[in-house]
Amino acid sequence: MTRARAAAPADRGSMSLFLAMSALAVLMVMGLLVDGGGALNAGNRATSLAQEAARTAGQQLDPAQAIEGTAITLDPDAARVAALDYLAAAHVEGDAQITDGGQTLTVTVHDTYTTHFASLLGMGTIHVDGTATAHLQTQAAGD
Repeated sequence: MTRARAAAPADRGSMSLFLAMSALAVLMVMGLLVDGGGALNAGNRATSLAQEAARTAGQQLDPAQAIEGTAITLDPDAARVAALDYLAAAHVEGDAQITDGGQTLTVTVHDTYTTHFASLLGMGTIHVDGTATAHLQTQAAGD
């Protein structure tokens, strides 16, 4: 029995170190899951907002050309304003570009995700972007 008591002090602290390292590893994995998932969710939200802004802007047709029947194209100024107004209402920043002679609209959204665990390592935000493109689809009468 005296030998067992004599050997006991040499083992002290080994379990505490293992527990501390394990707890740190669990916290790191939890942080990766929470902040990584949050950043993915923020990226999906940015893409969704870009899609909705593109749909909204895609409804801003140039009435002069549409009424005359010469072409169905976007009114570039009205489409850009509609997209940016949609993004402003969603409290995000972004940009809208009209290309292909008013047939294509591309909306890009820039947003941030505020981290929970990564902020402890000095990374307070993660920047995410989302992009969507809308094309006007026209069909001749009788087709």
